[in-house]
Amino acid sequence: MQTSPGPLPNSRTEPDGSAVVRVLSYNIRSMRDDTAALAHVISACAPDLVLVQEAPRFFRWRKKLARLAAASGLVTLSGGATAAGPALLCSLRATVERTEDVLLPLTPGLHRRGFATAVVRFGGAARLGVLSCHLSLQKDERYEQGGMLLDRLAGMGVPYAVAGGDINERPDGRTFRRLAGELRDCWAAKPWGAEYTSTPDDPHQRIDAIFATPGVEILGCGVPVGHPGVHERDLRAATDHLPVLAALRIPPA
Repeated sequence: MQTSPGPLPNSRTEPDGSAVVRVLSYNIRSMRDDTAALAHVISACAPDLVLVQEAPRFFRWRKKLARLAAASGLVTLSGGATAAGPALLCSLRATVERTEDVLLPLTPGLHRRGFATAVVRFGGAARLGVLSCHLSLQKDERYEQGGMLLDRLAGMGVPYAVAGGDINERPDGRTFRRLAGELRDCWAAKPWGAEYTSTPDDPHQRIDAIFATPGVEILGCGVPVGHPGVHERDLRAATDHLPVLAALRIPPA
């Protein structure tokens, strides 16, 4: 695993009213692995927002997600079974304006997909749209879902937004390129840490990503290998993906 070149900026509010926020995107495989290791990784990253994929969706799923949030020093914001897997967690630093879980059209024979979305504010910074996604394994459906993601962000009525998740595709893929054509791929804009997100035992491909709309300043983004408190043993034990952590500066309102 590649080591991080230096520290990622901490969350803070700037004198001009802008806010530095940390955003973590993480496929947690329905919490079927080592949940203590998972919570250790999340809490060590000190995120303001967590964009979860494959949150628990069945028996007592709300309680399981709430326990993970509490163990990570966070609260549940939206999503889970009501969004077919994607979910959002946040710190108490976030002021929540609204949330919405979105189910996407179901293709017969394929898994139901959805978006977990919210509009939040951090101090005096501008309103921020947030979206967590887990796109289809089927390439044509995935491409259509990429378009729906862009449409959903455009319709949130906010000046800035961040979206992230398991794209199920590498950066040279058609859907990934569609997203990166209208949004900024945070790793490509300001690489930090390690690049590859799959798999923890053999990182060889980047299929998870965080994107931001123009105007959001990207201060660094990547897999938090070598980040203080993030241990390789926990990354390997927590789930079958590696997380992506970004530091973003949101302009003042």
